[in-house]
Amino acid sequence: MRQATLHQLQILEAIARHGSFTRAAEELELTQPTVSQQIKRLTETIGMPLFEQLGKQIYLTAAGNQVLSASAVISEKFAELEIAIDELKGLKQGKINLVASTTAKYFVPRLLGTFRRKHPEIELALHITNQEGVLARLARNQDDLYFTGRPPSDLDIELRPILDNPLVVVAPSNHPLAGKTNIAVKELATEPFIFREAGSGTRLVVENFLAENRVAVDVVIELSSNEAIKQAIAGGLGLSVLSQHSLDLETQNGLLTILNVEGFPIQRHWYVIYPTGKQLSVAAQTFLDFSIAQGKQIIEQFSADLIPR
Repeated sequence: MRQATLHQLQILEAIARHGSFTRAAEELELTQPTVSQQIKRLTETIGMPLFEQLGKQIYLTAAGNQVLSASAVISEKFAELEIAIDELKGLKQGKINLVASTTAKYFVPRLLGTFRRKHPEIELALHITNQEGVLARLARNQDDLYFTGRPPSDLDIELRPILDNPLVVVAPSNHPLAGKTNIAVKELATEPFIFREAGSGTRLVVENFLAENRVAVDVVIELSSNEAIKQAIAGGLGLSVLSQHSLDLETQNGLLTILNVEGFPIQRHWYVIYPTGKQLSVAAQTFLDFSIAQGKQIIEQFSADLIPR
């Protein structure tokens, strides 16, 4: 067992999580042959098969599950050791692993840029995924901090609000409703709509809002990218509801416009969350404190700088 390496355990965990050697290789930025070779060596070390394939699905064997459980304990102990060493050194250094839901990518990098200038000794890693992906990684305690606009109610978490997140109805600038005020919500029923993919936090909020107002819209297409949605709106494919933070450049350039619809903007918030009881590293705590104290100011200044003078 002592011949097993941390690298091999990391590969096993990624395969178990994705159910795929290929996707694990992509996440770890390795070739698939390398992944297969490392798992072969780990299997030889253990002396029992770690995976079994049923049809196209890959599953952990009983031995594989035992190794995965041990791997989680080992990873946690190394994380605790890293935190303890950093604290003994009294240094704000190390690496912070961050996860953000898709729409948060429009403001989180701005925070990272300012933070990096203040703390160049801290390494930052940001993973972007949809709401389902954020919650899955949170449940597995894979990362340090998580940005989301819809904190889970079924997980025990620490929650820190950092920024308002208004959701607005977006249309092409030449749309007939552009410039009108107090547009009735029911008028949206006559418009084609573009929705985010299933699993998106924004989509769930919009669906709940429309259901509460008894409005059924004609969804002409689902897209998994806010950038694709904005291009589709500009091309006249339909209206959509997006975070106002994602629209700075397009609204300033006159490509898109925000419609004045009753009940909008839907006022939401961005939060930084992490599992209750999680011991944050000095670096992660420094970033959390920074985001809470300066996040709103940084984003507002960024938006102001985009306005032509």
